[in-house]
Amino acid sequence: MSFVYLGVLLGAIACMVLLDLRFRLVFAADGRRAAIVLTAGVAFFLLWDLAGIALGIFYRAENAVSTGILLALELPLEEVVFLIFLCYLTLVLYTSALRVITAYERRHQ
Repeated sequence: MSFVYLGVLLGAIACMVLLDLRFRLVFAADGRRAAIVLTAGVAFFLLWDLAGIALGIFYRAENAVSTGILLALELPLEEVVFLIFLCYLTLVLYTSALRVITAYERRHQ
């Protein structure tokens, strides 16, 4: 059992939290709305994963960097943390892009 992958995911999430707080992008700007959007995104992809597992499309392969903790059949703990990372990253990138585009448009009017 190794916590390498889980640690890297949590570290990446921590870095995004710092960016979020510094630039007031997602949770720092509107925590309630951010929580709703993040939860909806994670739920969607979790249902997608569960459907893929049920259909035999997705499966868990043994590896040396994962904890081996399963939340459901073929659903490792790291997958849920990855989905949180993926959805949070998307929110941070989207909000950042909107800020950059808005600043560019204001400067060039």
